[in-house]
Amino acid sequence: MSDAVALVGFGYWGPNLARNLQTLAGARWRYLVDASAERRARASMLYPQVRVVGDLAEVLADEDVGAVVVATPAASHAPLARRLLEAGRHVLVEKPLALSTVDAVGLARLADERRRTLMVGHTFEYVPAVLTMKQLIEAGEIGDVLYLHSQRLNLGRIQSDINAFWSIGPHDVSIANFLVGAGPQWVSAHGARYLHEAVEDVTFVTAGYPGGVLAHMHVSWLDPSKTRRTTVVGSRKMLVYDDMDTDGRLKVFDKGADRLDPDAYGAWQYRLRDGAMYVPRLEMAEPLAEELRHFLECVDTGRRPRSDGWNGAQVVAVLEAVDESLRGKGAQVAVPEVRVPEVQQ
Repeated sequence: MSDAVALVGFGYWGPNLARNLQTLAGARWRYLVDASAERRARASMLYPQVRVVGDLAEVLADEDVGAVVVATPAASHAPLARRLLEAGRHVLVEKPLALSTVDAVGLARLADERRRTLMVGHTFEYVPAVLTMKQLIEAGEIGDVLYLHSQRLNLGRIQSDINAFWSIGPHDVSIANFLVGAGPQWVSAHGARYLHEAVEDVTFVTAGYPGGVLAHMHVSWLDPSKTRRTTVVGSRKMLVYDDMDTDGRLKVFDKGADRLDPDAYGAWQYRLRDGAMYVPRLEMAEPLAEELRHFLECVDTGRRPRSDGWNGAQVVAVLEAVDESLRGKGAQVAVPEVRVPEVQQ
């Protein structure tokens, strides 16, 4: 099997992947698959060198195709990924990996058994600002992580097949898991259905991580301002990643509250610290391009992806627990532990 690449899906996110595949894969990019004749016609005009087809079977019949990128509706992710892995292909699938933890874990196991690369499109794990946050945390620059909070808000894109948290919340879950270095143990979620009677378009989720670390995630399709912000509060310093702030996407604040000796009455005293703020230098890189480059490198070298199938399964476990909490009117729900095989860690 050779190194040719195919893209399945040219709807909402597919065009962004196609643009980057054109640059990164070049002649390796051989097929584009989409069920819509209209989208196939548009893709053929933009990428005349690529074979644009309507049936995945044509791709699977070509043994030169070794890797496939999947950008289709969420419900089709797991069936397509399984079909491709069983056919011996490496797979990059957009988030979420599956709509159930059982399916997601099954895919991660299948990829390991077949020795195929399975990677999930958790794009924000490839953002320079998020990678720098991880480095600062691991270096002890901010002290102990106390809590995180994030906002992912916009007016649109509104879907009816999955709720807002399944649609865009995986980004915030993957960022929190990545920064904390673990998945949450429990979640509590509240949401509302203002636009569609079947799915929540706004959710407020609190997740409890090991060591007492909390993460609060506000996700909405129904908000006047586009917001993409994550704040990490540490015992020494604080980090703010604002993807909409082009002047300084990541800021480090030397702020905090230092505990002093108790007063004469035995009450603890605190001194507020409001030190300097600085903006770290970040690499200029498009996260989606970095994600695709990483996938192709993993396909070529056998290296395990940063956002592999087990990573994707851990995120899906959180999403399922959030759904259960929403049905329970905010009840605290345990997140099933996704046990990554020791050899894979």
